Amino acid sequence: MSLTIQITEIYGREILDSRGNPTVEVEVTAQTETTGKKTVGRESVPSGASTGRFEAIELRDGTERYFGLSVQKVVEHINTRIRQEIVGLNVLDQVCIDRKLVELDGTDNKGNLGANALLGVSLACAKCAAAALDMPLYRYLGGINAKRFPMPMMNVINGGVHAKNSLDFQEFMIVPVGADSFPDALRMGAEVYHFLRQILHEDGKLTAVGDEGGFAPDFTNAGEVFAYLKRAVEKAGYKTGDDIAFAMDAATSELYNEEDGMYHFPGESEADGEQEIIRSAEEMIALYEDLAKNYPLISIEDGLDEDDWDGWQSLTKRLGDKVMLVGDDLFVTNTKRIHCGIDLKVANAVLIKVNQIGTLTEAMDAIELAQKSGYKAVISHRSGETEDAFIADLAVAVNAGWIKTGAPCRGERTAKYNQLLRIMEHVDCND
Repeated sequence: MSLTIQITEIYGREILDSRGNPTVEVEVTAQTETTGKKTVGRESVPSGASTGRFEAIELRDGTERYFGLSVQKVVEHINTRIRQEIVGLNVLDQVCIDRKLVELDGTDNKGNLGANALLGVSLACAKCAAAALDMPLYRYLGGINAKRFPMPMMNVINGGVHAKNSLDFQEFMIVPVGADSFPDALRMGAEVYHFLRQILHEDGKLTAVGDEGGFAPDFTNAGEVFAYLKRAVEKAGYKTGDDIAFAMDAATSELYNEEDGMYHFPGESEADGEQEIIRSAEEMIALYEDLAKNYPLISIEDGLDEDDWDGWQSLTKRLGDKVMLVGDDLFVTNTKRIHCGIDLKVANAVLIKVNQIGTLTEAMDAIELAQKSGYKAVISHRSGETEDAFIADLAVAVNAGWIKTGAPCRGERTAKYNQLLRIMEHVDCND
C-alpha cells in the first residue's frame, strides 16, 4: 500500500528579496496518515531583472504599494483558490500537484494565477515531502544517483541591467575548472574574487557590487574585462585556462533593436566618444570568436537574441564544438522551445531557472529533455534572490554538472554555495 501524507494547509505571505522588492513565500503543511506526524515545507520565489519575452508571467499588483511591485494579489491566490485545490492531496505526488496547479491557472504562460504563485506552492510541497520522509532534499528529488557536484560559474563582474555602469554585456564569470572538488572550486573562486577587488581598487576603479555580487566598475568592452580577470587569476597564483576559465552572459536580448535587427552598444561608444557602436549578428559571432581565441572563454550565454534562430544556427556551427553555448532567454526552461532548439541544432546547453516555467515538474522535464538530447543543463539563480537554497539541492539531484549562482559574496548567493558544502558531507561519491 502506498504511503499517503496529506496536505493540510497552504499559506502564502509577502516577503522581501535581495533587491528589497516584494516576493512570495509559501508554507505547506502535511500530515502522515498512519502516525499523525506533521511536517512543514517553506519556499520563497526569486525574480529576474533580465527576463525573456517567453518566460512564464510573474504577477505584480501594479498599485502604488511598493512602486507597483507588491504581490498581495498573488498571496491571495495562494491562500484561496490554490489552497482550495491543493489541500487534501498527497504531498508525495509532485506530478499530480503540479498538474493541478497548471490546470487551475489554465494559461500557457501562467498569467492567470502567476508563475510566482504556482512555483512557491510547487517547491514548498517538494520540501515538505522531503521533510516528511526525513530525507535530504537533493536525495528526495534525485534518488540514489544524486551524487555529482556542479562546477560553479561565479559572476565577478556585473554589467547590463544588473549594474549601473558603462558595461553593455551583463555578466562575466570565473569557472574553477582545475579544482579537484567543489570545496576547492569555491576556495579558488573566492581567492580570485578578492584579488580582483584588490586590483580594481589599485587601479582606481569602483568595487561596489551589482545585483549578483560581482563588481560593477566602468569598462570599455569585454576584452578589457577579461584582461582584468586574467590579472586576478595570475595574482591569485593560478593559470588561466588550466585552473580558471572564463564565461559570460551576453544577455543580448537587452541589446537587440527589433527595428533595425542590430545589437546596440551604448557603453562602448561612451568610452571613446564615437558614435554608438552597432553590430550585426555576424559581427557578434566574430566578436565571440575573437574573445574565445584570446581568452579561455568556455561558455557564452544568450549570445544572440531570443528569436534569432538563424543567427543561433550560425553561432552554433562556428563555436559549438569549442564553447558551451547556453540558451536562457532562448529556451526559458520550456520544453517546447528546447525541442525547437534541438531540431534546429541550436546551442548545446540549457539554462534552468525554475521560475521561468512555474512548477518543479516542468523544470525537471526540461532538464531531462536537455540531458537526454546531449545538451548540458546549467542550474541558475535569478538576480533578485532570497536566502533559500533550493537550486543547490536541485543541481546535485539532477547531476547537472554546472551551477550559476553569483559571486562568492552576498548572503543570498553564498547560501547556495554553503548548502552545497553541507550536501557534500553526506555524499560519498563526487564525479
